Amino acid sequence: MYDDTCKFIAETFTGDITRWLLGKPVLLTRLEPSELSLEPIRADSIILLQSDEMVLHAEFQTNPSPDMPFRMTDYRLRGYRRYSHKEMHQMVIYLRRSNSPLVYQNRFELSRTQHEFDLIRLWEQPTQLFLQAPGLLPFAALSRTNKPDGVLRRVAKRLQTIANPRQQSNILASTAILAGLVLENNLVQTILRQDTMRESSVYQAIEAECLHKEANSMVSRLLKRRLGEFPSGLKTQIQALSVAQLEDLGEALLDFAMVEDLVTWLQTRA
Repeated sequence: MYDDTCKFIAETFTGDITRWLLGKPVLLTRLEPSELSLEPIRADSIILLQSDEMVLHAEFQTNPSPDMPFRMTDYRLRGYRRYSHKEMHQMVIYLRRSNSPLVYQNRFELSRTQHEFDLIRLWEQPTQLFLQAPGLLPFAALSRTNKPDGVLRRVAKRLQTIANPRQQSNILASTAILAGLVLENNLVQTILRQDTMRESSVYQAIEAECLHKEANSMVSRLLKRRLGEFPSGLKTQIQALSVAQLEDLGEALLDFAMVEDLVTWLQTRA
């Protein structure tokens, strides 16, 4: 949920995000992770934006990961292979406060190979920075403050000055989701208007995505219990099913006796 929210913010408020991360607003367009892929990669937290001269690669992380330096190096090489003429800016933005030394690790080293990338720990960033632009408001409560509830109230007042209702509700929903990293949900909903939040497209999209992930996870577990391990290609087809189709599969799998039954069922839905 947090990854999806950050991707939405970055792709919707590109100017605000690039002014923050690069020091100036840059007109960028979305770059699909598949354009840099030689093989399947983890793409849920990856944000790729590009212009004619540069590529911005940002990863918003809730928790530190020991393989982050390698992943950033891997992406830098993929980016060079595909866009050798473009400069590539890479950064990892950690959302939730952590004492782990991993949140300070910005270097990958392998015999005669070294690569560095930028790090941003939101809890070290000044609050005022995130109150200056609409697209940065959702991050304000995660900034350097001992009173995130007070910051959230300032954000709520700032949101009231946004004239565009759709933009206002989308920013509000994004703010509510990210604020859940540092505040209880009941308090967040008290400070922000829950009804407006639920009307926003970003909230509805993320809610639908969570529902799809939950349905996919449940059906996959049932299939594994029923049939044992099955080819990864079938897993990819299952992931592409809609929630309604996953519900149908959840009922149909009760009659499956072998993997071929699953294959036949998927072929009828192709």
